[in-house]
Amino acid sequence: MAEEPLLRNRSGTARDRDPQAPVEELEIEAAIGRNVRQLRLQHGLTVAEMAARIGISKAMMSKIENAQTSCSLSTLALLAKGFDVPVTSLFRGADVQRPASFVKAGEGPRIVRAGSREGHEYQMLGSLRGEHRRLESLLVTLSHKSQTYPLFQHPGTEFIYMLEGVMDYSHSRTVYRLHPGDSLQFDGEGAHGPVDLIEVPIRFLSVIAFPDSYV
Repeated sequence: MAEEPLLRNRSGTARDRDPQAPVEELEIEAAIGRNVRQLRLQHGLTVAEMAARIGISKAMMSKIENAQTSCSLSTLALLAKGFDVPVTSLFRGADVQRPASFVKAGEGPRIVRAGSREGHEYQMLGSLRGEHRRLESLLVTLSHKSQTYPLFQHPGTEFIYMLEGVMDYSHSRTVYRLHPGDSLQFDGEGAHGPVDLIEVPIRFLSVIAFPDSYV
């Protein structure tokens, strides 16, 4: 039986890099790429049209926009002249510190969720402010069997990845038997939650992506 081809994520950019290359250099390349693409779109030009306009190859123009090359000073001058902007405008955003959240093992704050039961522990694995609060990442531990379990509902999409133990997990009208290594992704509006703890302790990752309107 032939193996199915891997799915590829087409969003964002990726590029090979020298392990010794400073991070600042990569940030500058990414900023130039974003600004060049935005300016080109504002002018209503295709990659090929913009490349011809300033006298470089289409391939080079594409590499610049995708942060796959470092621009020489002469190329930066050509771009600035072609867009009729100062060279400095091509670096806009390069010095902006992007947010990240790092949590060492076992040091995430414990939180209480509505409907929590004794023996149900929720540990926050990461949290950002502002527009990035669309994502909630939790390590959930279920350590005791009891007669009832909460059913949750929330806007957005939830992803569960089992780390330890075995449980039956319900979503809408379907029950899934989850073992270590199993994953489940579902619409959070459907009632969901554990319905039977088969082997405890149970640990799983829960990642919830909330819609923009919910933040």
